[in-house]
Amino acid sequence: MTTPGKRADEVFGVSQQVRDDSYVDRAGLDATVAKYLRRDVHISLRGPSKSGKSWLRQLAVPDAIVVQCRLDKTAEDLYKEALGALGINLVIRETKGGNFAGHVESSVTLGQSLILKVAGKLGLSYTRSEELQLEPVSQDVNDLRFVAELLNESGRRLVIEDVHYLSHEERRRLAYDLKTFWDFGVFVIIVGIWSQQSLIDLNPDLSTRVREFSLSWTQDDLLRIIDKGQSALNLSIDAQVKQKLVSHAYGNAGLLQALALGLLDEAGFDVSAPEVFEVSDANLFDSAAMALAESLNPLYQSFAKRTSAGIRTRQNSTGIYAHTMAVILDSDDDKLINGIHARTIYREAHAREKRIQQPNLKTILRHLDSLQIDQDGRGLVVTYDEGQEEVSVVDLQLLLYRKFSTVKWPWEEIVQETDGRDAYQADLLF
Repeated sequence: MTTPGKRADEVFGVSQQVRDDSYVDRAGLDATVAKYLRRDVHISLRGPSKSGKSWLRQLAVPDAIVVQCRLDKTAEDLYKEALGALGINLVIRETKGGNFAGHVESSVTLGQSLILKVAGKLGLSYTRSEELQLEPVSQDVNDLRFVAELLNESGRRLVIEDVHYLSHEERRRLAYDLKTFWDFGVFVIIVGIWSQQSLIDLNPDLSTRVREFSLSWTQDDLLRIIDKGQSALNLSIDAQVKQKLVSHAYGNAGLLQALALGLLDEAGFDVSAPEVFEVSDANLFDSAAMALAESLNPLYQSFAKRTSAGIRTRQNSTGIYAHTMAVILDSDDDKLINGIHARTIYREAHAREKRIQQPNLKTILRHLDSLQIDQDGRGLVVTYDEGQEEVSVVDLQLLLYRKFSTVKWPWEEIVQETDGRDAYQADLLF
């Protein structure tokens, strides 16, 4: 239903908050997730960046304890943050043999109450200081029962987002911890980007303990987003223009949202009115796509500079990084979306430069994610799945950017700078 005076950016566009006027439930997925939330299973939501995972999670569990993964974080870091949201400080100390143990403490009323209840339930001793800090004695952090009981006692669901930023080994550790959490009655929502590998691949014991949902959008789903939004704004968007929006969204709801808002900006539409506003000029889409690509230029040039900096500063670096990135970024859309195997990257990179060896290339692919990360521990554009040995795009805006942007990547320049250096065999020396 049209609301006079409703702004375009209140209906379309990328936002942390759910846009109710353009939110679409895909094939009853909302109800399905709600059903499994009532069952004794973990829930995994996976899909590309801006595919609607966070919106779905917000609607399903609005009062969750949400922790964000970053590069170099450990599973223990996530549990510390989760308890921190409850006003509880998890203090970890290293013991002999590299094992970790610790205790919890709190000066917050809620945290104190939870600790008292759980300590009493488990029959643990604790001390009360003048500052009302409570410390269960000698609670082993690697035994997750105490952490699980605190989470259960809070009555809130734990959500772990951006799991793809964890290293392969930490994802495996988390997968095994999820089995332990399940045993203690804690059911977690895992949100992240995967290509083919699932949590079950990391720990087969999760096969009956996790329900995984891969978030993908059909063209009909994306058209429903447009139709719902245009109805709220009293718009009439031409079928040809709609098709261009959908085909250039690469099956991604977030990208569609950004393109739709850009289209309305190009059409001069800002606020809904009683009269229907017609959007029929297909050229407006091209202008919107070019404007979006231009706005993305700092993002992807920063990505290029970060990877270039890694290429230039690593000891005895060579053109192997540049050749590898050239192969990846020159791949067609389907390959980038579905994953390019390391063998394929090696074959094409080796054809570009005969000195490139397969073991060296696999080694640098393992460092591909860390080369991209910014100072906040974020910024993945493409990622290497070590388990599947595949590189895939995690930010589908990249596909639109390289189609509509005229800015060149720096890989060829770097190849020329390193051409002729006899150091390809030294790429393993980091």
